[in-house]
Formats: sequence, C-alpha cells, structure tokens
Amino acid sequence: MQTLLEVILPVFLVIGFGYVAVWREWFPISGIDGVMRFTQNFAIPCLLFQAIAKIDLQASFNPALLVSFYTGATLCFIIGIFGARFVFKRDWEDCVAIGFCALFSNTVLLGLPIAERAYGPDALTGNFAIIAFHSPFGYGVGITVMEIVRNRGQSPLALARSVGRAMFRNALVLGVLGGFAMNLSGFAIPSVVDDALSLIVRAALPAALFALGGVLIQYKPEGDMKAIAMVCTLTLLVHPAITWVIGTSLALDQDLFRAAVLTAAMAPGFNAYIFANMYGRARRVAASAVLISTAASVFSVWFWLSVLG
Repeated sequence: MQTLLEVILPVFLVIGFGYVAVWREWFPISGIDGVMRFTQNFAIPCLLFQAIAKIDLQASFNPALLVSFYTGATLCFIIGIFGARFVFKRDWEDCVAIGFCALFSNTVLLGLPIAERAYGPDALTGNFAIIAFHSPFGYGVGITVMEIVRNRGQSPLALARSVGRAMFRNALVLGVLGGFAMNLSGFAIPSVVDDALSLIVRAALPAALFALGGVLIQYKPEGDMKAIAMVCTLTLLVHPAITWVIGTSLALDQDLFRAAVLTAAMAPGFNAYIFANMYGRARRVAASAVLISTAASVFSVWFWLSVLG
C-alpha cells in the first residue's frame, strides 16, 4: 500500500495544484486551455515520437502478450460504447468518448512505476511491449470509430476520406507514425534534435496533469456518476480479468502474464481526456473518470498484486 501511495500521491499533488491554482484564480482558465493545447499538439506527440523511434520493435512483439492485453482493451471499449448508449442513453459521439476511457489505460505514468516497484526493472519487458503499440492501437481504433459515427450516412468513399483526414491531421497520430517511420528507417535521431525533444518531453506529463486539475473546475461529475462508475469498473476490474483469462489460456510466461494483467488494471490515462477534449464530447465523464479511477486504483491494484503473487 505504501508503494502505491508513493507512486499515485505525486500524481494527485500535481492535479491538485492545477485545481487549486484555477480555483484561487492564480491561473486563468484560458491559460489552462493553452496548456492543454501545448500538451495535446506538441509535448505528448514529441513524447510518442521519441519513445517509438527508440524502442526495439522486434523484441517488443510477442503475439500472445499483445492478444491478451488488447483483446481485453477492445472488449472494454465495445462494452463502454454500448453501455453508454443503451443504459445511459448518450449520443453516439459521447458513447465513443466514454468507451475510449475504458480502452486507454495509464500504461506509463502508473503502469511502469508500479510494475518496477513490484517486480523489479528486469521484469518490464512486457510493459514496454504493450506501451510500444498502445498509442497507435488506441488512437487508431478510437479515431476510426469516432469518425464513422460522426459521418454516418455518408458513402463508404466519403467515410474513408473523413477517417483519413482525421488521422493525418491529428498531432498525436502524426507523432506515432513519425516514430515508427524513424524506427523502421534504421536511422537514429540526431543528438541535438533528441536533446531538444527531451526538453519538451519532460514537460509533457506534469503539464498535462496540471491542466487536468484546472479542467476539473469546469467539469463537475454531476449527473454522470453512473457512467463514471461504469468506466472505473471496466478499467480496474473487467479489463485485467479478461486479460487474466486470455493470458492463462495462451500459457503466457509468468513475467509477461504479470505485466499484461497489471498494466490492464491501470486507471484511464490522461489521453482519455485528451481524446474527449479533441472531439468536445463527454469531457466531464472523461476528466472525472481519470481522477476517480486513479484514486480507486490504490485499492484495486493492491488486489491484483496480491492475486498475482
């Protein structure tokens, strides 16, 4: 429990700092919008580009591991969409944004430090493998489904054009694609450029968390608690349970099995709010789900660590 608090509490302190700064009018709400644009359009795309450009894709590719984790993520995405639609009667666009919250786990900010503290740095191979494909898979699925929903009724050709435009105008997707292109080219990022990227990347996560705190002033969870509870249940319990079942059936190696289940048990990442904000849909649900599920993960992750042994 102490380990989890040491990992999660700093995250909450940064979020809380953003909240208090806007609440006490030390920082304007318009400034929060600027910080959000900086993280969404510049800092996080740089983070994704640098991380994917440097990862060993061949060593990271383990079909059983990826099937175990991403099948669970996809099923939770689908359950989230249809739950929001048929249980909570939300618009289809809102449903996709809510489903995305159940799809996109916090694999980096929570997943890596918790796994390292639990099993040591030598057991992180599975975590890095999942992270390598996390953003391309998550944003690829999320943007495609959202564009299909937004452009329903169009011809297949027009729909394909809409999806393509959304993909190639999105800074996050461009960062991912650029990272893969650099990785597959065999060229290394020039040291001067890499150092510049590192300076921007260091600001990405703290700035994003600070902005999330400021955002929470604007989006109280009033009237959305049932949808938020669904997201928390899917991310903290259902996703790791599905991953456990599939990983067991595929006889995953113990280290990879632990990495898959524990990473699946993470709360939604800040990218869940970025996606909702990008489309202007279900932002209150996304912001509150990130905060509440991160707090609840203190207990749920402790449970999963105890059953994993």
